[in-house]
This record gives sequence, C-alpha cells and structure tokens, in this order.
Amino acid sequence: MLWSANALSNLADGLAFVSMPLLAASMTDDPRLVAGLATLYALVRLLVALPIGVWVDRRDRRTLLVAANLLRGVALLVLALTVQFGVSSLVVLYAAMAVVGALESAADSAAVAMLPSLVDRKRLDSANGRVAAAQLFCDEFAGPPLGGLLFALAAAAPVFAMGGLWAAAGLVALALPIRRSPQPQPDAEPARRSVYAEAREGIAWLARHRVVGILALIGALASVGYMLPFSILVLFAEERLGLNGTGYGLLLAFSALGGLLGSFLAPGCARGWDTGGRSRPACCSGR
Repeated sequence: MLWSANALSNLADGLAFVSMPLLAASMTDDPRLVAGLATLYALVRLLVALPIGVWVDRRDRRTLLVAANLLRGVALLVLALTVQFGVSSLVVLYAAMAVVGALESAADSAAVAMLPSLVDRKRLDSANGRVAAAQLFCDEFAGPPLGGLLFALAAAAPVFAMGGLWAAAGLVALALPIRRSPQPQPDAEPARRSVYAEAREGIAWLARHRVVGILALIGALASVGYMLPFSILVLFAEERLGLNGTGYGLLLAFSALGGLLGSFLAPGCARGWDTGGRSRPACCSGR
C-alpha cells in the first residue's frame, strides 16, 4: 500500500514537473517569472523541512501521508478549474506551487519514515530500492511525457490529472497501519516543546554529528544544483529547440536514466559495502 500510494503521488509529481513550467511559460515569456516558480518551490521546501520533520516525528505518519496527498489533490483541482475557465494567473499558479512544495515535503518525509516499520531490517535495502525505482519511473520517466501530452491536449488536463492522482494516493494510504503513540506514565511531566524549538535542536544535532551533517549539506546543495537548469529549461526547449509540450516532457524523461539504474544497483552495493565498513565492493576496491 505504501509503494502504491508513493507511486501514484510521484506520478502526479512528474506531471507537475513538466506542466507547471509549461503553464507559467504560457502566461509570460519573462524568464525571471518562469524561473521564479522553481525558486519558490525550492525555498518553500527548504523553509518547511525542519518543522515538517518535527511533525513527522510527533504525529501518526499515515495520517500525515493521507492529509498531505488529499490536500494537494484539492488544491490542484481548484487550480485546474481556474485554468479551465480562464481566470488563472501567475499569482494563483505561484500560490498553488507553494502549497504543493510544502505538502510534498510532508508526504515524502512521512513515507520514508514509515518504511522501516513495515519491512524487516534485512529487507530494508530492497524495499528502499523498489520505492526509489517506482519514484524515479513515475516522477521522471512516465510523468513528464504524460504531462506534456496532456498539456498539448488542453492546458487544464494535466492539472486535473495531478489533483486526481494525489487524491487517489491519499485514499490508498488509508489502508496503511496507524502508529500508536506510547501512553505517558502517570507521574510523568509533559515535556512537549514548540515545533521550532525542536527544529533548532535538530540543527544543533546536525552540527555536532559531522557525517550526517555533511550528508545533509550535500543533499541540500545537490537539490539546488538540480533545480538550476530546470528552472528555465522550458523556455530553452520552446524557443531554441522548437519543442512542444510532449517533446519537452520526453526531454525531461531522459534525465532519469542514471537514477533508475542506481535504484536497482543500490541494494547490491549496500550488501557488498556493508554499512559497518567491514568490506568494500569489488567495483571500488581499486580506488
């Protein structure tokens, strides 16, 4: 059920990856305003990352996964109606993108945090690989070409499809188990602090733990680098390459080849490398 909900959600993400920039480019040819859509998305995810992490740690993850997907579905269906009736604007598109970015962080974090409670520890690498493979296939292979094709049919079509897919992902996630919170001791004093206090504690923890902190920094920088070319790629594809929406979607699909291969190789590399550092894979022994 988690794999299915995640696959549906990421298929909608793939549609958004191609159709949102196409919508922005249909409203303006100013590259700053088109790039601003991706910038807003990245900034929102950055700002909500730690507070969302606290909520995922505190609350039932199934509830967060269901709520985040259903709310995204409702938001995109509203956006689709504004596009369909010709009353949409860049302001509405930017607002919808901000909502999508914040709720995507909640859904993705809840899904990742839930996985270890659903599979045995020995199968965790394989489960992670399967989830990552579905995410890459739906988000970067299937989603962009489908989004471009739907946009070529009607500007509102991929937006309606996104809303429906996110709503379906939320409904599928209802089948997941609820995490029961432990009952507090009768004489225990409540020690619940604010979300931002715990977020600040998380930053301090990352600063003290060098390896995890560096990994977090690498992930953040990689995300920024990943978004830079895609922020205005839609204008380059349309104006310089002469691609329509379908062609732009196919262009984006080819960016996923390496990631899809890595998702299948990761479990074998993890077994050969061993997380305790006792062995190394043959492919890396000469480095």
